[in-house]
Amino acid sequence: MPNIALFGAGRIGNVHAATIANHPDCTLSAVVDVYAPAAEKLAETYGSKVTTSEEVFADSSIDGIIIGSATNTHADLIEAGARAGKAIFCEKPIDLDVKRVDECLSVVDEHNAKLMVGFNRRFDKNFSLLKDRLVAGEIGKAELITIISRDPEPPPVSYIEVSGGLFRDMMIHDLDIACWLMNEDPVAISASGSCLVDDAIGQAGDVDTAIVTLEFAKGELAVITNSRRASYGYDQRVEVHGEKGMLELKNVLESTVTSSTAAGTNQEKPVFFFLERYAEAYASELRSFVAMMQNKDIDIPTGIDGKRALVLADAAVASLKSGKKEQL
Repeated sequence: MPNIALFGAGRIGNVHAATIANHPDCTLSAVVDVYAPAAEKLAETYGSKVTTSEEVFADSSIDGIIIGSATNTHADLIEAGARAGKAIFCEKPIDLDVKRVDECLSVVDEHNAKLMVGFNRRFDKNFSLLKDRLVAGEIGKAELITIISRDPEPPPVSYIEVSGGLFRDMMIHDLDIACWLMNEDPVAISASGSCLVDDAIGQAGDVDTAIVTLEFAKGELAVITNSRRASYGYDQRVEVHGEKGMLELKNVLESTVTSSTAAGTNQEKPVFFFLERYAEAYASELRSFVAMMQNKDIDIPTGIDGKRALVLADAAVASLKSGKKEQL
């Protein structure tokens, strides 16, 4: 049974700790966080121990690490894990600097380490089914992908100041999904954006409302729209239009109960945020990480996928600033 050490005892760390606790074939052995009270609380909840990075990498009984700590720690921890022979799961992004990502992935390759990047939407059952039916040829070749992603409310400006901004902390998931569904890399990208939700976001140098268009080699297109505000809940929809028809992924609602009266038909709102929407996806993601640790042949987001999404996010930022299409 693989033993896992968790880096980061914040919100996403708590998600991973819970999924590990619910998995029958792995154990949360250690928790590391610079904020001791958070680490101690999490370790106590799940019967683990609080330790240090040095102790984790020196402990031969620890088979894998999950990195959910601050972004600026990711690349260093990946490299240390690779050198120590640990299997590695890292939340996106690997780093906010592509050059640093390249350096990190070189270390991973040098030590032949197993690295999985946390693009959790690929593990959602609805996204997976959409992909499977597209690959099976149900609608023929995809020609136009539309991805809508809107958060219920914006994050604190203090988060935006260190996250890399909307394209790198939010749209990066959608950029990955677009390439994953199209099964190829785009050749050009164009972006537009504005600040409509919170003036403080604009003052921090970011946007809260954005549109990106990806162009692929044979003329296929993907359009991504993001907003930091959706008063009705977490809006996550995808439409794939192809030569033979269309596949559509709709929102997950708070319930499937609807009411129909003379006044009209009403249904529930989408679930509030990503923790509710992707709870099962996180569990499926962990199952894939454990399978990777057990040397099973599975399809996972790799370091290359992580780099590609960051390169696209950077290109979107460049396009927004220049007002021009960026060739890739």
